This record gives sequence, structure tokens and C-alpha cells, in this order.
Amino acid sequence: MSSPALSLDSSQDTAVDATAPRPVNLPVAVRPGAIILIRHGEPALSRKCLITARQYGDWWAKYEVGGLLAGQTPPAALIAAAEGAGAIYVSTRQRAQETAAAVAAGRETMTDALFIEAPLPPPPIPDWIKLSPKWWGVVSRFWWHAFNHHGGQETRAQAEVRAEQAARTLIVKAQGGKDVLVFAHGYFNHMVGRRLRGDGWKLVQNQGFKYWSQRRYEKR
Repeated sequence: MSSPALSLDSSQDTAVDATAPRPVNLPVAVRPGAIILIRHGEPALSRKCLITARQYGDWWAKYEVGGLLAGQTPPAALIAAAEGAGAIYVSTRQRAQETAAAVAAGRETMTDALFIEAPLPPPPIPDWIKLSPKWWGVVSRFWWHAFNHHGGQETRAQAEVRAEQAARTLIVKAQGGKDVLVFAHGYFNHMVGRRLRGDGWKLVQNQGFKYWSQRRYEKR
């Protein structure tokens, strides 16, 4: 029986099997980029008024189509985040569009209705009760969330399905290793964030839900 071919390693003075397979350089797994959920800047429509629930329905309709209050300056941290992002998604709402334009000027963005705010239909409360739009938002969100009061608009269950779709879209995009930004809305960002945490993403930076805030998620 013939013996395997051998070669001499002069540095070690040992025989090396020349027929042995050489090691293969396997590709290194790419760590996913961060997913950053951003709330839009302050809208132009004033909240400084007292209105009925019925009037809040009209106020919210105007809010949904309105833009930003003039004279605002985006935080430097948001501008830096946009400069390093590999993908930027933007809700179709004007307030989100104007926020993205102010933060990511000149960058390519992807507009998607997937990221619009969950609806806020006013609850059936008598007209003698008047609250500010801020507090009507709180009451309306509670009725929508707890009692499924949707007024023919998107239900809580439907919004949760949409939030899952949004989270999956962002996770797939982040797999390339670059950060992914989303310019959207307070409550829907919260719903997407819940789905991300459920998929093992960790909230590593939390600026709450104020205007121009960001919530950064990383896969660890």
C-alpha cells in the first residue's frame, strides 16, 4: 500500500500531509443595523383650545392632513442618524414628510402608508363635555384600544397586523447591516416597537414620544 504524499515543513522539521484539504474561509455573519423609530416634529395645528368630542373628530381630520409648525430646527443627533442610515422610510402624512425633509435633506427616502398613525375616532361623549385636543387624544386612544371603538376606521386588531408587517419590513431591511430610520407617529411607533421587542430587539435609546424624538432598537 502506498503512503500518502508528504512534504517537509522546514520551520518545524515535521512532515505535513500535502493531500489534506486546506481550510476554507467562511463568510462572517453581518450584524443587523439598528432600527430607529422617529416621531415627527411639532404640527402647525394648535392644541390650545377646548372642544367637544364631536369637534375633536374635525380637529383630528385637519391634523392628519396638516404640516409642521414653522421655525423648528431638527436635533443634531437626528441629522447624524440620518447621515449614517442605509434606508429611510417615511409615513405618507405631511407632518412626517416635512420632518424627514428637514432631517434627511437630499437623502433618498421611501414613502409608505404602512407607517401612518393608528386612528383616533372620538368616543360618544356628550357635547357639554369639553377638553383640549391633547386630552381628547388620550380619551380617544383609550376607547379605541380598550373598547375597540373605531367608528368604521381601522380597528385595533387591524392596526396590530399592520404593525407586525411594518416590523417585519424593517427587520428584513436591517439584515443588510445598515441602520434603518422611520419617520412616523407616536402611537404607531409604539406598536411597532412592541413587535420588535417580541422578535428579540432591544430598546437601547429611548427619548419617549415627544416631537423629534427617537427610539433606537438593536438586535443583541
